[in-house]
Amino acid sequence: MSESYDLLVIGAGMAGSAAASKCAAAGWRVAIVDALPYGGTCALRGCDPKKILRRGAEIIDDARLMRGKGIDAGDLSINWSELMKHKHGFTDPVPQNMEDGLRDQGVQTLHGTASFTGPNQVLVSGTTYEAAKVLIATGATPRPLDFPGEEHLIDSTDFLDLESLPPRIVFVGGGFVSFEFAHIAARAGSSPVIVDRGARPLKSFDADLVELLVERGAGAGVQVQSRTSITRVEKAGAVYRIHLDRGGTPAVLDADLVVHGAGRVPDLARLDLEKARVAYGKRGVAVADHLQSTTNPDVYAAGDSADTPGMPLTPVAVFEAKVAASNMLKSGSTAPDYAAIPTAVFTIPELVRIGMLEHEARDAGLDVDVRYNDTSGWYSNYRIGETAGATKILVDKATDRIVGAHLFGSGYAELANTISVAMKHGLTTRQLKSATAAYPSTGSDLGSMI
Repeated sequence: MSESYDLLVIGAGMAGSAAASKCAAAGWRVAIVDALPYGGTCALRGCDPKKILRRGAEIIDDARLMRGKGIDAGDLSINWSELMKHKHGFTDPVPQNMEDGLRDQGVQTLHGTASFTGPNQVLVSGTTYEAAKVLIATGATPRPLDFPGEEHLIDSTDFLDLESLPPRIVFVGGGFVSFEFAHIAARAGSSPVIVDRGARPLKSFDADLVELLVERGAGAGVQVQSRTSITRVEKAGAVYRIHLDRGGTPAVLDADLVVHGAGRVPDLARLDLEKARVAYGKRGVAVADHLQSTTNPDVYAAGDSADTPGMPLTPVAVFEAKVAASNMLKSGSTAPDYAAIPTAVFTIPELVRIGMLEHEARDAGLDVDVRYNDTSGWYSNYRIGETAGATKILVDKATDRIVGAHLFGSGYAELANTISVAMKHGLTTRQLKSATAAYPSTGSDLGSMI
């Protein structure tokens, strides 16, 4: 049995759903398939549930910061099971709501593992589907680890479904997942340790601000062990014994839970891409600038599935999918615009980057004015009792335009959105300063930062 579609989307996350909706609205016959519940990583197993759990941690942290300043925090604590129930109140309805929404738009919703059987043929649960175009939007999966005992680790999906939080947690890897979850766990009463093999964690962020984040996290109970590799993990009863190598010196660390936070890779293994004559590598499907496969013109890819310059962020995946859909509909060759996209590590406080790092700006031949501010004593931080905060804005002296913005502080992820718009549309710092902001607000600090 075979069915035919104008477009078959593999992956029912935010990106795949966006492309399916766009093409269905244009009158195409569209189907979408996923082996997991509809909604994807961000809504179900990543960004959104993580931020709900972070809210509990924020409340604890905010109360502690105001201790002795009029607030008696007392025995304020997180009830993990109730917080998790609150999270499920958001995530549980998502799959059905998303599937219903797609069906209302005329999209055929399929369930099962998809694999190519030919350039335009995809097998799902025993049925072969023909498609004039196929979009691969399968996202990413935890990176395979290379030490004995890696099977004892849980991943981010498992962490976001924990019924209870154990007292000692080790996070493997110094990236987003480890830092965000460790900051939540510390405020929830656990003692988290981040083990990172690199010289410093969060390597894609400004080094000076990362140092401030590590220091602030240490004060909240988040320990970071850099230049440390895991050689093996053993289970000893209810405890996990983690064997470490610290620059040639062996060490042992015991934990009640070990969490994989050492990065993700494109989730392509089950697709049988060779049968579709689709080239791919470690970074995903090989695509041209307009997201079309370099070896099969009927296949497109977006998000973490595609080897593009875009950051592994849900908003990036969504606009890539929309661009891919537009190119399929119009036989176009439009490339996504990756300029001035903010990325944030939602620790407490958060760490944000937009645009270039200092060395990148100088390597590009720009003469930049580095405008650094220690904002820890500014009113917006004093008001909430926060003692950590800094910003570093890189301004091209020739144009007076911001080419890089690096922020560490409470509420700075929201401030980053204003900077992103300014960078994307070429506003100068003089133009930004000419705007009158609502005062006193964190946003009103922007004029002083630049």
